[in-house]
Amino acid sequence: MKILALQNRMGIGDTVMFLPFIKALSEKFDSPISLLVKESSKADQYLYQTDYIDKIIILERDKKNDNRHDGFLGSFNLIKDLKKYNFDKIFIFNSSLRYNLIARFAKIPEIFQYPLLKKNKQHITETPKKFLKDKFGLEVIQDPEIQIDQILLKNSIKDFNINKKETNILLGIGGSGPSKRIPAETFLMVIEKISRIRKCRFFLATGKNYEEQEILKKILNSDLNDLCTPLDNLSIKEILPIIKNSDISICNDTGFSHLSSALGIKTITLMADAPLIYGNYSSKMFPIIPDGENTVTHGTNGKDKINPNEIFRKLIEILN
Repeated sequence: MKILALQNRMGIGDTVMFLPFIKALSEKFDSPISLLVKESSKADQYLYQTDYIDKIIILERDKKNDNRHDGFLGSFNLIKDLKKYNFDKIFIFNSSLRYNLIARFAKIPEIFQYPLLKKNKQHITETPKKFLKDKFGLEVIQDPEIQIDQILLKNSIKDFNINKKETNILLGIGGSGPSKRIPAETFLMVIEKISRIRKCRFFLATGKNYEEQEILKKILNSDLNDLCTPLDNLSIKEILPIIKNSDISICNDTGFSHLSSALGIKTITLMADAPLIYGNYSSKMFPIIPDGENTVTHGTNGKDKINPNEIFRKLIEILN
């Protein structure tokens, strides 16, 4: 059986958060699921070894460029692209009439979709839970899962001289926006405190954005640089086995927090300026919110109020 799932949100986190629903469908129909996702999801870099995923098909559409699947003509291109796969079913995780019509013209026999034209106030996890419960009686409660080959893990230990007798900690110091990037000083205080009582090594995961690089430079130019290994020149695919070989992660609200928790690594999520659901949807996530706040959402702007002592307290609690 050939099954397609459409998830057209933008980022890594959005795609990772939908994985439990994709896996539930794979188990229901005893078939791997192909994904239609945007390139910004970077799904091909972290789902290529996950057995309940079949093909990754890129939805070439966004609001900034004239892409292959944009606009009226883009709809016909997408219809043509989907037809060649001869899908038996499609699951559309949104309420768009456009994608419903595209699926019909692509001659996909069975179409399952959120209620049409009811986009407002759709919760990122509760809506798909209700969708699968109502359609198939599926109770989806598991965490997202990304799989990775044991050979890659062994090669990573060798290539990066990972010592399993040390405490290996991934630090996700990047972030998709400036309000989500916790200052370098906060991470440095945590590095210093934990290094006094444990022999540690820190892997610094970030992108090439100027502000992210400035945070990376501050850490590498400190007295603690000998404990740190930057990963900014590696692809996500290359970083995955390093994450999996880590004992714990401390991450901003960034793609690395989602990847880490989905790889089964306990992840302290530093939630400064986004809805809390993005940092606590998995049992592997342990959110830290700004001092003085009861919760966090867009507009909280709390990156300077993330308390390093609270991060350290949670880190010790988890490690012990």
